[in-house]
Amino acid sequence: MSLWSIIVPFAAGAVLAAAWGRPASGPLLVIAAIALIAAVIVAVHHAEVIAHRVGEPFGTLVLALAVTVIEGSLIVSMMLSAGPEPSALARDTVFATVMIVCNGVVGLCLLAGSVRHHVVTFRVEGTVPALAVLATLVTLTLVVPNFTSATAGPTLSVSQLTFVGVVSLVLYAVFVLVQTVRHRDYFLAVGPDGEEDHAAPPSTLAALASLGLLLVSLVAVVGLAKALAPTIESAVRAAGMPQAVVGICIALMVLMPETLSAVRAARNNRMQTSFNLALGSALATIGLTIPVVAVTSIVMGLPLLLGLPPTDMTLLALTLLLTSMTLVGGRGTVLQGAVHLVVFATYLFLAMAP
Repeated sequence: MSLWSIIVPFAAGAVLAAAWGRPASGPLLVIAAIALIAAVIVAVHHAEVIAHRVGEPFGTLVLALAVTVIEGSLIVSMMLSAGPEPSALARDTVFATVMIVCNGVVGLCLLAGSVRHHVVTFRVEGTVPALAVLATLVTLTLVVPNFTSATAGPTLSVSQLTFVGVVSLVLYAVFVLVQTVRHRDYFLAVGPDGEEDHAAPPSTLAALASLGLLLVSLVAVVGLAKALAPTIESAVRAAGMPQAVVGICIALMVLMPETLSAVRAARNNRMQTSFNLALGSALATIGLTIPVVAVTSIVMGLPLLLGLPPTDMTLLALTLLLTSMTLVGGRGTVLQGAVHLVVFATYLFLAMAP
């Protein structure tokens, strides 16, 4: 294990401790941003060490679960700090995660892999069922609240919110069972893996050390993202952009480790690993974050806005249709990657200029 991969997580944690609770200043913001990027790079390194030791699909699951648990904690803490005002942060962040993953990450992976290998392949048996679970969860949590009559506005009643939270958790648990036990072979790479998979796997001690350093890095990533959040909110307000852009910025920062890992796997012709990371992170975000947010909303009595506005519902429908057409064939090219990235660019543009 290299020295820099040990030092950086704790250095980023020290920067987080120095920045926490202090008013933002120019030099401190620059240092925090540099520490955030360094922590992301190190998190990717340690996640790959763990993945090499435990094999697929367990390796991708470790990173997805770790990031999502901490992301959920970040959303809940920001909800609590916002007070009794109706909160759309959970909706905006979850929706941003789905759009970033299904369009941005999937598009980048298809582009990175197909530019180098012309045509990339993956298992339909693993990708299509994952998309089916994702489509169900995102519809129940972000679309159905617009059409219920028990409460006014894009919200759910306590009983409805409880039901959606339980269903999300159960469905995600079933998916993890299928991915790791019942049909694990559906989520393994097609054909030979990249060159780096032929190296000897790290020892158990090295993998455990990487797991601990990964958690430290992820705490630093999310903590620094939260420390930078007030500056982001101020910049969004000063630019006259919608508040939903804050959720996009949070999702982009938190998803950086998974995105870098997924793109690197695609370049090494491990597209199934890329899709395991991408779709797994989106599923974990909804399957774990929504139940936690629902419990927080019910216990603390915080109003929660969940239903998407019409423009976002249209983009979501297009995204699910496009992703299903991409995944059902089991093969990808540059064209499919470009289409996904165009939809992602459209989402970002309309979010900033609705």
